Formats: sequence, C-alpha cells, structure tokens
Amino acid sequence: MAEDHVDKHRRRFLTAVTAGVGAVGGIAAAVPFVASMSPSARARAAGAPIRIDISKLEVGQMIREEWRGKPVWVLKRSEEMLASLDAVEDELLDPQSEVASQQPDYVDAEFRSVEPEVLVLVGICTHLGCAPVQNFAIGAQSGLGEDWQGGFFCPCHGSKFDLAGRVYKGVPAPTNLVVPPHRFENGTTIVVGEDPQGVA
Repeated sequence: MAEDHVDKHRRRFLTAVTAGVGAVGGIAAAVPFVASMSPSARARAAGAPIRIDISKLEVGQMIREEWRGKPVWVLKRSEEMLASLDAVEDELLDPQSEVASQQPDYVDAEFRSVEPEVLVLVGICTHLGCAPVQNFAIGAQSGLGEDWQGGFFCPCHGSKFDLAGRVYKGVPAPTNLVVPPHRFENGTTIVVGEDPQGVA
C-alpha cells in the first residue's frame, strides 16, 4: 500500500541533518566549558604561571611582562654585563644575596639567575614599591657617576641596583630586587611562577 511506502532517501537525509545539528550543538556547548579550564585574567593576576618567549631577545635587551599584577623584567646580559658584577661587589648592601626571601634557593647568588645570561626580576623597588628604570649606560654617560656599571635606578627616592638586581649601600631600598620563581621550559621559553622540576 502507498502509506506503507517509506522514502529511505528522505529518512537518511533527515538522520544526517539531525546528527549534524546535534554535533554542532555539542561543540557549541563544549567551547565555553573548555575555555573555562584555562586561567582567567583574575586567576593569572592571582598567580597562575606565565610563559615568556625570549627567542627574539637580543643581548643587552630587556622585555617586560606581568605576573600577579606585577611587572616582570627579563634581561639578556652580555659577557661585559656579567663581568661588571664583580666590580661593584664592595658597593653593595647584600652582594651574596643572603636575604633568602628575595630569590629562590636554586638561583646562583652572584648572578641571581638560573642561566647566567638571563636575569628575571620583579620590577618593583623594595623601598616603597616604586618603579625603577633601566640605566644600562656606563660611567658619566649614565648620569649616575663615573663608577656606574649599569643597572636599575629608582627615580622616586634614588635607590640603585646593579645588573643582578642587587641593592647598593646608602640608598633607601633595604633589599635586593626580588627574583620570582621561574624555570626554563626550553631554550626559548621561561615559565614565571613555577620552580624547576624536582625543586620543591
């Protein structure tokens, strides 16, 4: 009979359309769920680790990022910059980085870094939380005296820090600039906010 006749092509078409609409709906529902798994801006500000690409960072250059609402500096130091660290030790308040709260245990005390040439600092003066500026010029060109070997200067109250973020004697800042927890994910990426594997 005519009413018993089933249009199989139409049935297949409707089944395919229904399945397609269901799949699109499932994906649409999953997108916000998956997106919610990545840290929000608030979570990142609260301390979620950040990745910093240093693949294009040239020697002598510094880049600025933000972690936990604070500026983070990454400086790629030259051989000359590293050599200058010994020259200023007698002028520093804490040359061996003995104030333990200012850097993780796994950073080198002199270079204050995991890899000597790459310095990672929180760019906040330890006096009153002002923002120091980089001054990598040497000697009289720096405006900070003939003996200046390059570093960071806080124009608010005159605190000075060397190229490892170590504080000079006789300035308002009481301690070195903070080195945040960080690790090298690979040769071109630093993760700030995480310690290296195997370090608690």
